[in-house]
Amino acid sequence: MNASTAKGTQIRVLLAEDQTMLRGALAALLELEPDIQVVAQAANGREAERLTRDMKPDVVVTDIEMPEWTGLQFAAALKESGSKANVIILTTFARPGYLRRALDAGARGYLLKDRPASELAQAIRRVHTGLRVVDPELAAEAWNADPDPLNDRERQILQRAGDGKTSAEIAGELRLSEGTVRNYLSEAISKLGAANRVDAARIARQRGWL
Repeated sequence: MNASTAKGTQIRVLLAEDQTMLRGALAALLELEPDIQVVAQAANGREAERLTRDMKPDVVVTDIEMPEWTGLQFAAALKESGSKANVIILTTFARPGYLRRALDAGARGYLLKDRPASELAQAIRRVHTGLRVVDPELAAEAWNADPDPLNDRERQILQRAGDGKTSAEIAGELRLSEGTVRNYLSEAISKLGAANRVDAARIARQRGWL
């Protein structure tokens, strides 16, 4: 692709990554591509959502684990809002549960951070044309893996319990009664065959369900 062609067909990209050094490195590498322009960078999911509304990028590249909102929550928010931005999840987590949740949230791509930068650039081009880019081996594992048994409320509560919060603290955050929180935790523990809330959170995280 020559420079004049690339200039007229630049793909506008937003990067969402909470690690400043990694985010800067990704931006620098992508800016070397003649047909890709990094128009915004965000350090958390909520900032990324706001910048996506303001900047209207063609493609969003986001990590999963970030402050405020996770990359999956961010992707789901874009899907719900009807955003036309195509989402690529770029993560260290090669877990089928995360992949399935990412695709359910509307992501068009799922790549691992240990892949060459050239593969990310190519993935951006592909999803921009409407294609899906997912590691084939991970995709096969995902569709053969056990389905996520948790509902959204159980996941919210179990996430907080796994972070060490008490039932009272969780109830306050989510505006629920302590009894309701305990009931949700009991259901999650039962579904996962766990010994307690900590064990349940561990199992869910290992499988990519949190």
